[in-house]
Amino acid sequence: MAPPRTLLVVLAGGAGSRLESLTEHRAKPALRFAGSHRLIDFPLSHAANSGVQDVWVIEQFEPESINEHLAGGRPWDLDRSRGGLRVLPPHRGDGREGWHRGTADALWRKADRIRAHEPDVVLVASADAVYQLDYAQVVAHHRDSGAELTMVTTRHHGDLTRYGVVHAHEGRITDYRLKPDEPDSNLVTTEVFAFEPGALLGQLEDIARRHRDDDLGDLGEEVLPALVQRGGVADFRHTGYWQDVGTVEAYWSAHMEFLEHPPFDLDEARWPIRTRTVRHAGARVTPQAQISDSLLAPGVVVEGTVTRSVLAPGVQVAAGAVVSDSVLLDDVRVGPGATVERSVVDEQARIRGRAEVGGAQGEDPVTLVAAGAVVHPRKRIAPGGRYPE
Repeated sequence: MAPPRTLLVVLAGGAGSRLESLTEHRAKPALRFAGSHRLIDFPLSHAANSGVQDVWVIEQFEPESINEHLAGGRPWDLDRSRGGLRVLPPHRGDGREGWHRGTADALWRKADRIRAHEPDVVLVASADAVYQLDYAQVVAHHRDSGAELTMVTTRHHGDLTRYGVVHAHEGRITDYRLKPDEPDSNLVTTEVFAFEPGALLGQLEDIARRHRDDDLGDLGEEVLPALVQRGGVADFRHTGYWQDVGTVEAYWSAHMEFLEHPPFDLDEARWPIRTRTVRHAGARVTPQAQISDSLLAPGVVVEGTVTRSVLAPGVQVAAGAVVSDSVLLDDVRVGPGATVERSVVDEQARIRGRAEVGGAQGEDPVTLVAAGAVVHPRKRIAPGGRYPE
């Protein structure tokens, strides 16, 4: 029997405002992770590893930051003459033209294209989490369950008010609440959903008629609650690592987890997280440098001390500088005698000589330095600070 025709729709159009200046000039899915990867690599790699050959990426906010990285789908073997990667920006020219105002609204505006594709299963995934998941197993579970929708869920021990919180019983989702003020369960959706196409498209059309084709909002506002109420939603329990990185603290914490106790190997031969190749020479470490428990991407040059940190391509740490418990993105420069502790420093920022950024105490909040910012010599950025303010 032929495998079901699966269409993966990656929702990559959100502004990611909770990541503050990290997403001021880039889409959240284009944000670096673990030095050499980007967040959108996770759903695209899971698709490639799972044998899903039809992948659509819905864009809106800062699409150029994603398109350059996508490279036509080549890094994930999705550059095919039939199927493969397809990028869907907002469009004009028909009755569903206009900006996307939520995830459900985005899918409704592309509904005619989905319908014409005639998939057996529509997988919908966000691109703002770090995890490892076999989409083929989700699709098989969904088909076997006979459900209209399958939610991939996981137990989460953090701030639950940012997620869709659910209850499940005997493999079925019995209750769904979007971002509740007082969650009564720690079971949340991972923002990976498998839909029967008719159920998804029918629900979108019903809501569009009630809203008069104006602003359908997010899936969690009406689509998911309606399907749960009908009793047709299955639970696929994900027991492995999953971490949403939608805030500065969560983004930093996920990096520290990969340094201290890596939940999985990004280069695992059987399940690689693929990415667009970075064209840099190998990292260079001078004789006086001291490095421990860190990730260094290609093009990094270290002359100082780096501890428990992640350095993206092109980062340079001068002699006498100290970087600890930090994430430095592309082409950051840390000058002689400067210190960067418990911080996230965005692309092309300059930390001049003897400047001090952040704090090293475990209870200190994470400090954030914006892309291109210049921290002048001997300037002090306090723990938890935002620079520029």
